[in-house]
Amino acid sequence: YYRKKQEGRTTMMTYPMHVAGLVRDLPICKVTEDFYIGAFIMFGDAELTVACARDLLKLAEELDYDYLLTAEAKSIPLIARKGPKVYMPDPISVEDRSITTLGVQQLFLGRDDADLIKGKKILIVDDVISTGGSLHAMETLVAKAGGTVAGRMAVLAEGDAKNRDDIKFLAPLPTFKADGSVR
Repeated sequence: YYRKKQEGRTTMMTYPMHVAGLVRDLPICKVTEDFYIGAFIMFGDAELTVACARDLLKLAEELDYDYLLTAEAKSIPLIARKGPKVYMPDPISVEDRSITTLGVQQLFLGRDDADLIKGKKILIVDDVISTGGSLHAMETLVAKAGGTVAGRMAVLAEGDAKNRDDIKFLAPLPTFKADGSVR
């Protein structure tokens, strides 16, 4: 880790993350008193998004799937929304607990998207898999819609998630202590 300097003053600790042939400085953010994470944010970073998509598709070549499903990431064919939308006919939902979101949230699929999933093989994709809470919620949503999970992929596997044999990922991401050192 290192401290990022801006105009002569220290602003925050960051961690240099190497993924998909690129390097990004991830801000180290507090989750609990002695548990910090590197915030991996792809939104607005077209170069990173394209590189990660390219490398994830290479990982997915050996998998047999009909659709991709992710949680609230724009421009993916099927999206589990984090709230019901007026344009969603008869939505189905499941609860989701994530370490980056306070409290319980829900993931929703409109009946039209749920009907697409019914009887299909679904590849679940996420940006970061950590505790597996969001992953489990998406698996439950797929089952509720009548689909089958064909595989699980993420750009990064955070902390102990890197030891899971049921996910494919591009790179591991450590977790951190309050002083910024790797756990």
